[in-house]
Amino acid sequence: MTTISVVVPVYNSAGSLGALVARLEPVLRAQASEFELLLVNDGSRDESWHIVQDLAAGRDWIVGIDLMRNYGQHNALLCGIRAARHGVIVTMDDDLQHPPEEIPRLLEMLAQGFDVVYGSPIEEQHGLWRDLASQITKLALQSAMGTAIARRVSAFRAFQTPVRDAFAAYDSSYVCIDVLLTWGTTKFAAVPVRHDPRPVGQSNYTLGKLLTHAVNMVTGFSTLPLQVANLLGFAFMIFGGLVLVYVVGRVVLQGSSVAGFPFLASTIAIFSGVQLFALGIMGEYLARMHFRMMGKPTYVPRRKA
Repeated sequence: MTTISVVVPVYNSAGSLGALVARLEPVLRAQASEFELLLVNDGSRDESWHIVQDLAAGRDWIVGIDLMRNYGQHNALLCGIRAARHGVIVTMDDDLQHPPEEIPRLLEMLAQGFDVVYGSPIEEQHGLWRDLASQITKLALQSAMGTAIARRVSAFRAFQTPVRDAFAAYDSSYVCIDVLLTWGTTKFAAVPVRHDPRPVGQSNYTLGKLLTHAVNMVTGFSTLPLQVANLLGFAFMIFGGLVLVYVVGRVVLQGSSVAGFPFLASTIAIFSGVQLFALGIMGEYLARMHFRMMGKPTYVPRRKA
């Protein structure tokens, strides 16, 4: 039997942690010779950390890590992944939308020779805007990951622990676990799994947070925005050349220039807009270089339980 470390980022989920542990334990005992559960408290504002302490106090297979503040889901995951001690790492959310009973399906696929297996939801239990933002995020992720499996990724994943060696030295404050996993392997797979409604509370991922995460993925892990800016600049350079040919042609052939201030103003506005867009993208990359040079930490643990 394999050995398993389950990593769960915890944020304002005091109401679901007890049920999560109760459902996880029999699954792990049936699937692993040794196992552990790492609950990483990501600056929760409710009683989550106290619940983690109580759960860890009576179970030697539960490890609680309390971060100094809220760093974000992927940063908390990275903290737990680096602290994991067993051969397979499983990551899942803290809200029971990822059923623990589906873990064996991920492990079965992993045993077939894959390094990373995603539990792709059969039907997601989100609202319209959250689903739309999720699809936009996956499109951005596909650009950053450079692999077709990006359209089927989820926070419910299992992977071989040695894969994490590929990003052992990664220390940027911008983290995307799925992109980092592509640094270590190309053997990805996905299996359809059940996706349950959230039993208590509501999702901490808003539309704005998902879109921000998508922007962070694209600008943090790919050069696609710079390539887009380059193509736009080239396209409008061609457009400007054609306008120049048209204007000069009218003067030569008809003896008159193109009349009208609106034409001139709109042309200038187009070129100015493209220039500002390209400068904004370059500024985003420079800002990331600036923050990385500052040495801003990916996460800082406060204590363990």
